[in-house]
Amino acid sequence: MHIRNMTQESLILLEHEASTRAQVLDHLADQLEKAGYISNKQQYLQDVFTREEESPTGFEQGIAIPHGRSSAVIKSGFAFMRTKKVIKDWPSLDEENQVQLIFLLAIPQEGKSNEQMKLLATLSTALLNQNFIDDLIHGTTPKEILHALDKIDIQDKHRTQSSATISQKKRVLAITACATGIAHTYMAAEALVKAGKALDIDILVEKQGANGLEDKHTQTLIAQADALIIACDIAPKEIERFVGLPYISVKVAQPLKHAEELITRVLTNPDGRVETTAMENDTDQNKKHSLLSEMMQAIMTGISYMIPVIVAAGLMMGLAKLTAMAMGQIDNMGQFLQSENAFYLLLGNLDRFGGLIFRFIYPIFGAYAAYSLADRQGIVPGFIGGSFAAGLHFSLWGISGVASGFLGAMFLGLLAGYVARFLNQHIKLSKNLVAMKPMFLIPGISVLIIFIANFYFVDPVFGALNSWMEKSIRAFDTGSELMLVAIIAAATAFDLGGPINKAAGAIAIGLAADAIFPLTGRVLAIVIPPIGLGLSTVIDKYLVGRHVYSEELRIVGSSSIILGFIAISEGAIPFMLKNPLITIPLNILGAIIGATTAVALGAVQWNPLPAIWGWPLVENLWAYLVGLLAGVLFIAISNVFVRFYLLKKFKKNQL
Repeated sequence: MHIRNMTQESLILLEHEASTRAQVLDHLADQLEKAGYISNKQQYLQDVFTREEESPTGFEQGIAIPHGRSSAVIKSGFAFMRTKKVIKDWPSLDEENQVQLIFLLAIPQEGKSNEQMKLLATLSTALLNQNFIDDLIHGTTPKEILHALDKIDIQDKHRTQSSATISQKKRVLAITACATGIAHTYMAAEALVKAGKALDIDILVEKQGANGLEDKHTQTLIAQADALIIACDIAPKEIERFVGLPYISVKVAQPLKHAEELITRVLTNPDGRVETTAMENDTDQNKKHSLLSEMMQAIMTGISYMIPVIVAAGLMMGLAKLTAMAMGQIDNMGQFLQSENAFYLLLGNLDRFGGLIFRFIYPIFGAYAAYSLADRQGIVPGFIGGSFAAGLHFSLWGISGVASGFLGAMFLGLLAGYVARFLNQHIKLSKNLVAMKPMFLIPGISVLIIFIANFYFVDPVFGALNSWMEKSIRAFDTGSELMLVAIIAAATAFDLGGPINKAAGAIAIGLAADAIFPLTGRVLAIVIPPIGLGLSTVIDKYLVGRHVYSEELRIVGSSSIILGFIAISEGAIPFMLKNPLITIPLNILGAIIGATTAVALGAVQWNPLPAIWGWPLVENLWAYLVGLLAGVLFIAISNVFVRFYLLKKFKKNQL
């Protein structure tokens, strides 16, 4: 099957009048649906626009390749449009690119039509061929465009045959991988190969794309290689194969603009050598930036593995509580009623099971944050560090204490990774004793260091912080109603179920139990942050024209809204872990705004029941809802604009 056979004359549109990206995609999708390539135009367009938000699909020389996997695709194919006027609103890798040549790819969901995917990859690389681009610009009929595609098929066949010849020139290996593994992956690979020919250097590229590892580098090739270029937006797979090779690591977009510079750089001034468990930057240039980037990548890895734990825990608790509420089995304090009914007992255990799962949020986060830095050697100390952060040692030892929460989890997870990596790189043993290093020395020493760090630093520091917060809250007593509401709300929203949150809760509940001060500010501050952050992932594209969150956080956002309504604030923890300097202050301000607004308008809630089923127990419910809306909207809108500003500020550095 040839590329020529993946389209037809009716899908080739020349000198079209479309003037915006949306018009182009809508018309091309319409043509694909009429031609039988897709079954549901709206579903397909939704998937394409979702992909559009992940990274630019515009490139250079007026080219754009919008695409996206979709269940609405019946068979792989593409439609082409050459517009009469340039499209100025198309996000591109080259900021000066004005799109006029558009290929809209229809790609089935994963697991279907791998051969067709390879042909689509060939199309992507063909767009780096100037002769092909000239044919697209000057072709006057659809038949001439199809003829240009036929020529590409022939060139690709010759290139495949010639690539089998083993070169004796300087050899550089490369890995390319983008988020979706489609266009960028292959275009970066082709750009490196072309640059290698211009420099008379042999470039062999492994594409870690939608079809797995294509053109995988063998141990023979690796042994003969002089250097490695890693052009990836995601963590490369099986990096341990390349231990000892000089390398550079860049974004997948970089080869499209600076391929020759990258090849020269990796051979003359590499970032370092690939290590056993992680790649270190051995140069002084940008060392601080590299360290921060490495730490952020570790945190994001921990968040990625932690998200399913949060979702699973929230689902268990939500299912139990909502079912029990519908059956009248929850009292005014939010507790399950005593019952001998087997089904009600099951619901109670399901709720407790969800709470148990939540206890493992930080252990999982710590384990995989450390894993990002030290590979498998970091998992054990990272898990132990996360367990300390979750306060499991206090529960299991039967002693009182304050868990360090998300700050402790970040500190101990990163420490575990760096300690394990350091030990793995610096412990040298004879061949007879080498098995002792991963099985005995590294886990033993790293866990001991984590224990000492937690015992002498993490627990005391965060315990002191919690004590200070508790004393500060008590010092206000009830002298100023709105001030006390603001303090309790701020402490509640600070760490989303962490130690400071719990300290504020203990004090607030104590004051309410003594009929001194109601819980209005406390219960609002529990639900405002998760709902607000979740809402921000929904409205961002409407406010600023694009998503400001990664795909993972957008998924978390949907769960966070649901969990917020049932008073599980932990659903917003991934946002806090990724960007604490943004998320925490805005959470605090939103909680204060919402709580003080509600109280000032006359809302009163004495019961510790922040979930939606507790709202009917609030006096002046309208005031409560006004405060809730004010706090939620502040967090949602401010997060969108702050994050959008930062994205624009650092956009050039990200390309």
